[in-house]
Amino acid sequence: TYFYFGYDIIYMVGDIMQKIVLVGCGNVGMAYAYALVNQKVYADELVLIDINKDKCEGEAMDLNHCMAYSPSKIKVRVGDYNDCGDAKIVVIAAGANQAPGESRMDLIDKNSKIFKSIISEVMASGFNGIFVVATNPLDVMTYLTIKYSKLPYNKVIGSGTTLDTSRLRFMLSEKTLVNPKNIEAYVIGEHGDSEFIPWSNVNIAYKKVSDILGKDELDKIEEEVRMSAYTIIEKKGATAYGIGMCLVMITNAILEDQNIVLPVSGWDDENELCISTPAIVGKNGIKEKIFIPLNEDEKNKLINSMNTIREAIIKID
Repeated sequence: TYFYFGYDIIYMVGDIMQKIVLVGCGNVGMAYAYALVNQKVYADELVLIDINKDKCEGEAMDLNHCMAYSPSKIKVRVGDYNDCGDAKIVVIAAGANQAPGESRMDLIDKNSKIFKSIISEVMASGFNGIFVVATNPLDVMTYLTIKYSKLPYNKVIGSGTTLDTSRLRFMLSEKTLVNPKNIEAYVIGEHGDSEFIPWSNVNIAYKKVSDILGKDELDKIEEEVRMSAYTIIEKKGATAYGIGMCLVMITNAILEDQNIVLPVSGWDDENELCISTPAIVGKNGIKEKIFIPLNEDEKNKLINSMNTIREAIIKID
Protein backbone atom coordinates (compact mmCIF):
# COMPACT_ATOMS: atom_id res chain seq x y z
CA THR A 1 0.00 0.00 0.00
CA TYR A 2 1.27 3.49 -0.79
CA PHE A 3 -0.11 7.02 -0.86
CA TYR A 4 0.76 10.05 -2.97
CA PHE A 5 1.34 13.42 -1.28
CA GLY A 6 2.40 16.04 -3.81
CA TYR A 7 5.37 14.63 -5.67
CA ASP A 8 6.40 12.17 -2.96
CA ILE A 9 5.39 8.59 -2.39
CA ILE A 10 4.80 7.76 1.27
CA TYR A 11 5.05 4.04 1.98
CA MET A 12 3.23 2.58 4.97
CA VAL A 13 5.26 0.84 7.65
CA GLY A 14 5.37 -2.89 7.00
CA ASP A 15 5.18 -2.65 3.21
CA ILE A 16 7.39 -5.15 1.41
CA MET A 17 9.58 -3.21 -0.96
CA GLN A 18 10.75 -4.73 -4.21
CA LYS A 19 14.13 -5.20 -5.82
CA ILE A 20 14.99 -4.96 -9.51
CA VAL A 21 18.20 -6.50 -10.86
CA LEU A 22 19.59 -5.27 -14.18
CA VAL A 23 22.03 -7.55 -16.00
CA GLY A 24 23.96 -5.58 -18.62
CA CYS A 25 25.07 -1.97 -18.21
CA GLY A 26 25.49 -1.03 -21.86
CA ASN A 27 23.45 1.45 -23.90
CA VAL A 28 20.09 -0.28 -23.43
CA GLY A 29 20.62 -1.14 -19.77
CA MET A 30 21.61 2.39 -18.83
CA ALA A 31 18.81 3.99 -20.84
CA TYR A 32 16.43 1.76 -18.87
CA ALA A 33 18.06 2.60 -15.53
CA TYR A 34 17.98 6.34 -16.20
CA ALA A 35 14.34 6.23 -17.31
CA LEU A 36 13.54 4.20 -14.18
CA VAL A 37 15.01 6.70 -11.71
CA ASN A 38 13.11 9.50 -13.45
CA GLN A 39 9.74 7.97 -12.59
CA LYS A 40 7.85 7.05 -9.44
CA VAL A 41 8.62 3.36 -9.11
CA TYR A 42 7.29 0.99 -6.46
CA ALA A 43 10.74 -0.48 -5.78
CA ASP A 44 13.44 0.53 -3.35
CA GLU A 45 16.50 -0.99 -4.98
CA LEU A 46 18.06 -1.31 -8.42
CA VAL A 47 21.05 -3.65 -8.51
CA LEU A 48 23.46 -3.45 -11.45
CA ILE A 49 25.40 -6.47 -12.74
CA ASP A 50 27.96 -6.29 -15.54
CA ILE A 51 31.25 -7.97 -16.45
CA ASN A 52 32.84 -4.50 -16.39
CA LYS A 53 32.57 -3.79 -12.67
CA ASP A 54 34.33 -0.41 -12.85
CA LYS A 55 31.79 0.86 -15.39
CA CYS A 56 29.02 -0.59 -13.25
CA GLU A 57 30.25 1.30 -10.18
CA GLY A 58 30.51 4.53 -12.14
CA GLU A 59 26.99 4.12 -13.50
CA ALA A 60 25.60 3.46 -10.01
CA MET A 61 27.27 6.60 -8.64
CA ASP A 62 26.02 8.71 -11.53
CA LEU A 63 22.44 7.45 -11.15
CA ASN A 64 22.41 7.97 -7.38
CA HIS A 65 23.48 11.56 -7.93
CA CYS A 66 20.11 12.14 -9.66
CA MET A 67 18.14 11.36 -6.53
CA ALA A 68 17.94 14.85 -5.03
CA TYR A 69 15.83 15.88 -8.04
CA SER A 70 14.15 12.57 -8.89
CA PRO A 71 10.56 11.56 -8.05
CA SER A 72 11.90 8.06 -7.40
CA LYS A 73 13.02 6.74 -4.00
CA ILE A 74 14.99 3.90 -5.56
CA LYS A 75 18.62 3.34 -4.55
CA VAL A 76 21.13 2.07 -7.10
CA ARG A 77 24.07 -0.19 -6.25
CA VAL A 78 26.45 -2.69 -7.80
CA GLY A 79 25.81 -6.33 -6.99
CA ASP A 80 26.24 -9.89 -8.20
CA TYR A 81 24.02 -12.81 -9.14
CA ASN A 82 23.33 -13.67 -5.49
CA ASP A 83 21.22 -10.49 -5.41
CA CYS A 84 18.72 -12.12 -7.77
CA GLY A 85 17.50 -14.52 -5.07
CA ASP A 86 14.96 -12.10 -3.60
CA ALA A 87 14.43 -9.88 -6.66
CA LYS A 88 10.94 -9.28 -8.04
CA ILE A 89 12.26 -8.59 -11.56
CA VAL A 90 15.48 -9.43 -13.39
CA VAL A 91 15.92 -7.38 -16.56
CA ILE A 92 18.41 -8.80 -19.05
CA ALA A 93 19.98 -6.28 -21.41
CA ALA A 94 23.32 -8.07 -21.79
CA GLY A 95 24.73 -9.38 -25.04
CA ALA A 96 26.41 -8.43 -28.28
CA ASN A 97 25.12 -5.28 -29.96
CA GLN A 98 23.71 -5.10 -33.47
CA ALA A 99 26.35 -3.53 -35.72
CA PRO A 100 25.59 -1.45 -38.84
CA GLY A 101 24.43 -3.81 -41.59
CA GLU A 102 23.63 -6.66 -39.18
CA SER A 103 20.14 -8.02 -38.59
CA ARG A 104 18.97 -8.99 -35.12
CA MET A 105 19.11 -12.65 -36.13
CA ASP A 106 22.84 -12.29 -36.90
CA LEU A 107 23.41 -12.06 -33.13
CA ILE A 108 21.90 -15.45 -32.36
CA ASP A 109 25.09 -17.52 -31.96
CA LYS A 110 26.88 -15.03 -29.72
CA ASN A 111 23.94 -14.13 -27.54
CA SER A 112 22.55 -17.64 -27.07
CA LYS A 113 25.85 -18.68 -25.44
CA ILE A 114 25.88 -15.58 -23.23
CA PHE A 115 22.29 -16.25 -22.17
CA LYS A 116 22.89 -19.83 -21.11
CA SER A 117 25.51 -18.59 -18.63
CA ILE A 118 23.42 -15.65 -17.37
CA ILE A 119 20.24 -17.65 -16.79
CA SER A 120 22.20 -20.38 -15.02
CA GLU A 121 23.75 -17.83 -12.64
CA VAL A 122 20.42 -16.13 -11.94
CA MET A 123 18.57 -19.38 -11.23
CA ALA A 124 21.37 -20.64 -8.95
CA SER A 125 20.48 -17.75 -6.62
CA GLY A 126 17.00 -19.19 -6.03
CA PHE A 127 15.31 -16.55 -8.19
CA ASN A 128 11.55 -17.03 -8.54
CA GLY A 129 10.51 -13.64 -9.86
CA ILE A 130 9.86 -12.36 -13.37
CA PHE A 131 12.38 -12.12 -16.20
CA VAL A 132 12.13 -9.18 -18.60
CA VAL A 133 14.26 -9.80 -21.69
CA ALA A 134 15.62 -7.06 -23.94
CA THR A 135 18.45 -8.84 -25.79
CA ASN A 136 18.26 -9.59 -29.52
CA PRO A 137 17.15 -11.63 -31.34
CA LEU A 138 14.42 -10.88 -28.85
CA ASP A 139 11.88 -13.66 -29.41
CA VAL A 140 14.58 -16.33 -29.55
CA MET A 141 16.24 -15.04 -26.36
CA THR A 142 12.86 -15.01 -24.62
CA TYR A 143 12.36 -18.63 -25.68
CA LEU A 144 15.81 -19.56 -24.36
CA THR A 145 15.09 -17.84 -21.05
CA ILE A 146 12.04 -20.07 -20.61
CA LYS A 147 14.04 -23.13 -21.64
CA TYR A 148 17.01 -22.50 -19.35
CA SER A 149 15.11 -21.11 -16.35
CA LYS A 150 12.22 -23.61 -16.40
CA LEU A 151 10.05 -20.91 -14.85
CA PRO A 152 6.30 -20.81 -15.61
CA TYR A 153 5.64 -19.25 -19.00
CA ASN A 154 3.91 -16.20 -17.56
CA LYS A 155 7.08 -15.24 -15.65
CA VAL A 156 9.21 -14.67 -18.76
CA ILE A 157 8.43 -11.53 -20.76
CA GLY A 158 10.30 -10.26 -23.79
CA SER A 159 10.13 -6.55 -24.61
CA GLY A 160 8.65 -7.78 -27.87
CA THR A 161 7.29 -5.21 -30.28
CA THR A 162 6.66 -2.54 -27.63
CA LEU A 163 9.31 -0.35 -29.25
CA ASP A 164 8.07 -1.02 -32.78
CA THR A 165 4.55 -0.16 -31.61
CA SER A 166 5.78 3.07 -30.04
CA ARG A 167 7.48 3.98 -33.31
CA LEU A 168 4.28 3.21 -35.23
CA ARG A 169 2.10 5.34 -32.97
CA PHE A 170 4.57 8.22 -33.16
CA MET A 171 4.59 8.12 -36.97
CA LEU A 172 0.79 7.92 -37.16
CA SER A 173 0.58 10.82 -34.72
CA GLU A 174 2.86 12.90 -36.94
CA LYS A 175 0.61 12.18 -39.93
CA THR A 176 -2.75 12.70 -38.25
CA LEU A 177 -1.93 15.18 -35.43
CA VAL A 178 -3.63 12.87 -32.91
CA ASN A 179 -1.89 12.22 -29.59
CA PRO A 180 -0.03 8.87 -29.89
CA LYS A 181 -1.56 7.76 -26.58
CA ASN A 182 -4.96 7.88 -28.28
CA ILE A 183 -3.96 5.75 -31.25
CA GLU A 184 -4.92 2.08 -31.10
CA ALA A 185 -2.29 0.32 -33.18
CA TYR A 186 0.15 -2.55 -32.71
CA VAL A 187 3.09 -4.11 -34.47
CA ILE A 188 3.05 -7.89 -33.96
CA GLY A 189 5.08 -10.97 -34.85
CA GLU A 190 8.85 -11.21 -34.59
CA HIS A 191 10.72 -8.22 -33.19
CA GLY A 192 12.67 -8.12 -36.43
CA ASP A 193 12.44 -8.08 -40.19
CA SER A 194 9.28 -10.24 -40.42
CA GLU A 195 7.23 -8.06 -38.05
CA PHE A 196 4.08 -6.50 -39.49
CA ILE A 197 1.22 -4.13 -38.75
CA PRO A 198 -2.32 -5.58 -38.79
CA TRP A 199 -3.80 -2.46 -40.35
CA SER A 200 -7.32 -3.91 -40.23
CA ASN A 201 -7.23 -3.37 -36.45
CA VAL A 202 -5.74 0.14 -36.38
CA ASN A 203 -8.07 2.90 -35.18
CA ILE A 204 -7.37 6.61 -34.77
CA ALA A 205 -9.94 8.68 -32.86
CA TYR A 206 -12.51 5.91 -33.46
CA LYS A 207 -11.90 5.96 -37.22
CA LYS A 208 -10.36 3.15 -39.23
CA VAL A 209 -6.91 4.15 -40.39
CA SER A 210 -7.83 3.14 -43.95
CA ASP A 211 -10.44 5.94 -43.91
CA ILE A 212 -7.74 8.49 -43.06
CA LEU A 213 -4.58 7.42 -44.88
CA GLY A 214 -4.06 5.79 -48.28
CA LYS A 215 -2.39 2.42 -48.89
CA ASP A 216 0.83 3.99 -50.18
CA GLU A 217 1.14 6.07 -47.01
CA LEU A 218 0.50 3.02 -44.82
CA ASP A 219 3.07 0.95 -46.72
CA LYS A 220 5.63 3.71 -46.30
CA ILE A 221 4.97 3.96 -42.56
CA GLU A 222 5.30 0.19 -42.15
CA GLU A 223 8.65 0.19 -43.94
CA GLU A 224 9.89 3.11 -41.83
CA VAL A 225 8.89 1.31 -38.64
CA ARG A 226 10.70 -1.85 -39.77
CA MET A 227 13.85 0.03 -40.80
CA SER A 228 14.02 2.46 -37.86
CA ALA A 229 16.56 0.44 -35.87
CA TYR A 230 18.85 0.09 -38.90
CA THR A 231 18.70 3.84 -39.52
CA ILE A 232 19.42 4.74 -35.88
CA ILE A 233 22.30 2.24 -35.65
CA GLU A 234 23.82 3.58 -38.86
CA LYS A 235 23.60 7.18 -37.62
CA LYS A 236 24.49 6.88 -33.91
CA GLY A 237 25.66 3.30 -33.34
CA ALA A 238 22.85 1.90 -31.18
CA THR A 239 19.23 2.26 -30.13
CA ALA A 240 18.70 3.01 -26.44
CA TYR A 241 16.16 5.59 -25.26
CA GLY A 242 13.07 4.10 -26.89
CA ILE A 243 13.67 0.57 -25.63
CA GLY A 244 14.67 1.94 -22.22
CA MET A 245 11.27 3.59 -21.86
CA CYS A 246 9.50 0.44 -23.07
CA LEU A 247 11.25 -1.62 -20.39
CA VAL A 248 10.11 0.85 -17.73
CA MET A 249 6.52 0.49 -18.97
CA ILE A 250 6.77 -3.28 -18.53
CA THR A 251 8.45 -2.91 -15.12
CA ASN A 252 5.75 -0.59 -13.81
CA ALA A 253 3.01 -2.85 -15.17
CA ILE A 254 4.42 -5.65 -13.01
CA LEU A 255 5.29 -3.68 -9.86
CA GLU A 256 1.97 -1.80 -9.77
CA ASP A 257 -0.18 -4.68 -11.05
CA GLN A 258 -1.51 -2.38 -13.77
CA ASN A 259 -3.03 -5.11 -15.97
CA ILE A 260 -2.35 -3.00 -19.04
CA VAL A 261 -2.14 -4.24 -22.62
CA LEU A 262 1.38 -4.28 -24.07
CA PRO A 263 2.68 -6.04 -27.21
CA VAL A 264 5.25 -8.22 -25.43
CA SER A 265 6.92 -11.45 -26.46
CA GLY A 266 5.64 -14.48 -24.60
CA TRP A 267 5.06 -18.19 -24.92
CA ASP A 268 2.64 -19.38 -27.60
CA ASP A 269 1.49 -22.82 -26.46
CA GLU A 270 0.07 -23.90 -29.80
CA ASN A 271 3.25 -23.14 -31.75
CA GLU A 272 5.77 -23.78 -28.93
CA LEU A 273 7.72 -20.58 -29.42
CA CYS A 274 7.75 -16.98 -28.24
CA ILE A 275 6.24 -14.25 -30.38
CA SER A 276 4.94 -10.73 -29.84
CA THR A 277 1.21 -10.13 -29.56
CA PRO A 278 -0.77 -7.83 -27.27
CA ALA A 279 -0.98 -9.22 -23.74
CA ILE A 280 -2.30 -8.16 -20.35
CA VAL A 281 0.68 -7.58 -18.03
CA GLY A 282 0.36 -7.43 -14.24
CA LYS A 283 2.03 -8.46 -11.00
CA ASN A 284 2.48 -12.10 -12.06
CA GLY A 285 3.81 -11.27 -15.52
CA ILE A 286 1.73 -12.16 -18.54
CA LYS A 287 -1.84 -12.58 -17.33
CA GLU A 288 -3.39 -13.24 -20.73
CA LYS A 289 -2.32 -13.14 -24.38
CA ILE A 290 -4.74 -11.38 -26.70
CA PHE A 291 -5.13 -12.78 -30.19
CA ILE A 292 -6.57 -10.00 -32.32
CA PRO A 293 -8.70 -10.88 -35.37
CA LEU A 294 -6.65 -10.89 -38.57
CA ASN A 295 -7.60 -10.94 -42.24
CA GLU A 296 -6.13 -13.61 -44.54
CA ASP A 297 -3.13 -11.51 -45.59
CA GLU A 298 -2.31 -10.71 -41.96
CA LYS A 299 -2.67 -14.37 -40.95
CA ASN A 300 -0.13 -15.31 -43.61
CA LYS A 301 2.26 -12.64 -42.35
CA LEU A 302 1.94 -13.98 -38.81
CA ILE A 303 2.65 -17.53 -40.02
CA ASN A 304 5.71 -16.24 -41.89
CA SER A 305 6.92 -14.48 -38.76
CA MET A 306 6.44 -17.63 -36.67
CA ASN A 307 8.37 -19.65 -39.24
CA THR A 308 11.24 -17.15 -39.10
CA ILE A 309 11.47 -17.54 -35.32
CA ARG A 310 11.07 -21.32 -35.50
CA GLU A 311 13.91 -21.67 -38.02
CA ALA A 312 16.19 -19.62 -35.77
CA ILE A 313 15.33 -21.77 -32.74
CA ILE A 314 16.06 -24.99 -34.67
CA LYS A 315 19.60 -23.75 -35.37
CA ILE A 316 20.48 -23.50 -31.69
CA ASP A 317 18.16 -25.99 -29.96
